[in-house]
Parts: sequence; C-alpha cells; structure tokens
Amino acid sequence: MTVGNGYADFFGPQVPRTGDTSQTATFALASAAYRDNPVEDIKKADNEWHRTTVNPGRSWATLFRPNLGEAFSRAVIDRMLGKDRSPLIQSFGTEPQVVVEHCLAAHRIRKERDSRLTLVMAVCGLLFLPGMLAWLLVFQIRAFVVKSDNKQAGALATALLVGVGALAVLFLVKLPFSGFGGWYVRAAVVVPVIGWFWAKRICERTARDMRERWDSLLTGSSVGAKVPEAVPSNPNETAAEQLRQSLARLGAEQQSNSVFYAGPKGILGMGTRWGSWQLAEDLVPADPDREIHPFRSWDVVRSIHDQLALLERGPLNTGGFPKPSIRHWIVTPIGENAKAVSRPEGTDVEAYQVKPHAIQDICNKQQFGAGDRHYLGVQWTLWDGQLVITMLITVTVLHSTLRIEVTGHALGPVNPLFTGKSEAPSKQVAKSFKPWETRTVMLPLVTTQEVVRLAVRAPLTWYPPLLKWLGGTIALPEPFGLRHAWADQPWRHRFMTDDALRAATPVLRVVHAAALRVLKENGADTEKFGTRSAVLSGQVQDVSPKKADVYDA
Repeated sequence: MTVGNGYADFFGPQVPRTGDTSQTATFALASAAYRDNPVEDIKKADNEWHRTTVNPGRSWATLFRPNLGEAFSRAVIDRMLGKDRSPLIQSFGTEPQVVVEHCLAAHRIRKERDSRLTLVMAVCGLLFLPGMLAWLLVFQIRAFVVKSDNKQAGALATALLVGVGALAVLFLVKLPFSGFGGWYVRAAVVVPVIGWFWAKRICERTARDMRERWDSLLTGSSVGAKVPEAVPSNPNETAAEQLRQSLARLGAEQQSNSVFYAGPKGILGMGTRWGSWQLAEDLVPADPDREIHPFRSWDVVRSIHDQLALLERGPLNTGGFPKPSIRHWIVTPIGENAKAVSRPEGTDVEAYQVKPHAIQDICNKQQFGAGDRHYLGVQWTLWDGQLVITMLITVTVLHSTLRIEVTGHALGPVNPLFTGKSEAPSKQVAKSFKPWETRTVMLPLVTTQEVVRLAVRAPLTWYPPLLKWLGGTIALPEPFGLRHAWADQPWRHRFMTDDALRAATPVLRVVHAAALRVLKENGADTEKFGTRSAVLSGQVQDVSPKKADVYDA
C-alpha cells in the first residue's frame, strides 16, 4: 500500500523483532515516555551541541507542571507527528516509530487515568467547590514551601498540612452553622479529602503500570506499545487514518538518503567528524603516447561501492566486520546554529529519496561551489544501537587532480538518563534504639502532592494549549532527531573507541585499492597514487579521534 507522497505504508504499530540491532537505544529512549522524574531532569541529557529548553509555565501554577514522562511524550508526539511539522533528522541506530508509538501508548494510559480523575474532581470537587479551592490553596502554599532551598522545608510543609488538617477537624466540631448550609460546609471540608483517597488509588494503579513498562523496556522484554487509535476500523475514522499516515511518513523520512552538514556539529544524526584522510594526485597517462581513457567520478565511486560490500569477508575465520549498510548520501550544508532544515524537492525526489540518476549527476557535476554534495557511506550499528560508526567517501576531479577523501563519523550511546531503571521511593532513618545505625523505610509510590497535581491537571488534559500555558512544556533541540539530540561521545568508552578507530584502516585500504584499479583500467599512471596510498595506510594505523571539523584558522 502507499499513501499521499508515495512512501511505503504499513498497517498498525511496528515493534522491533527479537535480535534487532537497535533494541537497546530504541527502548532506552522509549522508556522516557513512562518516567515520573521531574521534568528538569531532561536537561541532564544535553550534550555539547544540543540543548533542551524547559519552559516552566506560570510561576503561580506549580500544581499544573508536568513530570518528565508527560512532557516528553507530548513534545515528541507533537514534533514527530504534527501535521505541519518541519523535517526531522534521521535517527540512525534506533527505530523512531517505536519510540513514538510508546509515547502514544503512554499518553493513552494517562488519558484513561485522567478520565477517571476528572470524574472524581466533578463529584468530589466541583460539587463542593469552596472546600476544594481551600484545600488547593493549602497544597499550593505547600508546593512553594517545598521548592525552597531550606533543608527544613519538607518538615515545614508537612507541619503545614497537619496543622491545616487539625484546624479542619476543629472547624467541623465547632461549626456555628446548622441546617442545610451547615451540612454543606461540613461536606465541603470532608468530601474533597475522600476524593483524594479515591484519586490516590487510581494514581497508584497507573503508576505501577507505568513503572512496569519502564523497567520492561530496559530489561529487554520488548513490551509492545498498544496504539489502537492508529488502526482505523472503518474509512470514516479520519483521525485514526491521519495518525496512521503520519507514522508511515515518519518511517519514510527515516529511510531518506538526504542528510545535513552543520559545521562543527558534523553530519546531523551521524555525529561529528573525528578523522579525515585525503588521497590527491594528478592524473597522468601510464603510456606517454596514449591518453587516459575518459572516466568520471561515478565510475570510481561505483567500484568502491562494490568492494565495500565485501568488507564482511576475510581470509581468516575470526569474526570481523558484521554486514555494513552501504548507501549513497546527498549532503546539504546548513549553518551551525540553524534551527530547521529543508529536504530536497522536485521531480528528482520521491518519498524523501533522491533518485539514482540525480545522485549520479550530483556525484559527477557538483564538486565545486554551491549545491549539495555526494558521499558514499558505509555504516555499522553496533552495541545494540548504542554506537553508530559511519565512514564517508567522496570523489572529486578538479582539472587534472583526482581527490579521494575518507572521513570518519561516530555517534555514541544515548545519555545514561534514559538507561536508568525505576527505583522504589525510600529513605534512610535512624533506628529507635541504635541511633548510630540506619534502616530503609519504603515511601508511598505516589505522594500526597503528586495525587493533587494529577487530579488538578486531569480536567485540563482535554485542552492541551491551556495546560501547556499553565504548567509549561519542553522545547526539543532543533533540528530535531531522536538519536543525536541525546547522544554522548563514544570516546569515554574504551571498546566503543576501539571499534570506531579500527574501522578506519580496512575501509581506507579498500577504497584506495578500488580507486587504483579503476585508474589502471583506464590507462592512468598509478605510481604516485600508490605511494601516497601507502603513506596514508601507515598514518591511519596511528589514528586517534580529533575534532576534524573545528578548523584552527
């Protein structure tokens, strides 16, 4: 099946198969949709080049602020499935559809919880509005007290709540009113508290479900994301059809062969350029009496492509390279601080893919001045998607100089924020008769303040703009891609570093051997090329990662 722009369609949510090379990174990012950490924790995952902005909303509306899972799910859904969204950066090493589907599943679970909490608020809050407002004022003051840097803030907040509770009991006993008004006032004080106990049970049940899904994703049990709203049951369900097409569009864009070079940030989605090796010599006939047989850059690139496909083979049965992904990439330059990208359009592009004849034209003609450039890429996704190694090759011919450039790019593991499992709330307290020793006391999964926050937010979840204005949101780093936005550098991990550095030498030698073969077949003198290739082959054995895109000029 196909839709709209001609890209491949699918029916229903997709889940990575067992043994998929990208499970760990994918599920780590997906687990953020179920987390209940403070929303400010997302900034801990920022890297050198990409910053997430937390919009705190109204300072007086702290009860409406989202937690990390709520804000992350909403932001990812809006950014990746929005009707008029700007282009996304490919998430190499992950399955962005799976992450988005878990965000949708988490959003649906919260929506079901909020429906029940809205009923509680209507019965126990709206009908007894004066009492509910009084209690909310107490909790709002308590929230301000807890925000204080004072170490005694928690005890003071608890004392405030206990004191107000005692006053409420005294008020009920000594209430001077009688008749219907008196009973209504008493109910306005008591019923919101009953509603809180009801809401607490609802919140705890959902919290346990969320934490189970969070931990299941990180332990590799591959919990599926249930998104029934993405599978239309009849042609009249336009919302489900639109969501299904948005997911299909996301999958098609992930397969695009168009990428973007953002200066020192490197190629977005592939990581920074850490190494560069250039072979450049003049084209001279091997036989002075005969001219070189005409050939083009594409002929050299095609020969290199064929040889790179054999990288997984070797003379010894010692493991070696897994099967790489070899693709032709069209690279578009953008500014280092650009906030959006624009993919190629026109008759030469179909379903986000630049057509083969256009790739060949760019390879042969666009080698100097403005315009996109062609790169041949060989890519490995290793460490269950935590490491993406990409070696890019470009061939240019200017006047009589043939230049073959090989560059290395590496994208490291997702930030540890996304790989931490849930922890049961607890605290250490001194033992009664042995104050020099401590014991662990388990705390409620959902705190009193959290129940109030969820109950207050629930009715407003039906109108997200107002909830965002009150509680705030997170602004994802642009240009946005799920993988590179929260990726760390691989150089702090010894084995990941070794894998990235070891890939350079065999790739470089295969590229040079394939290029020399083409030159020899077309009557070019390969002596200087061979000498230069041998020099580079020696240099690459002592390779070390550098910031190759940060020019010291």
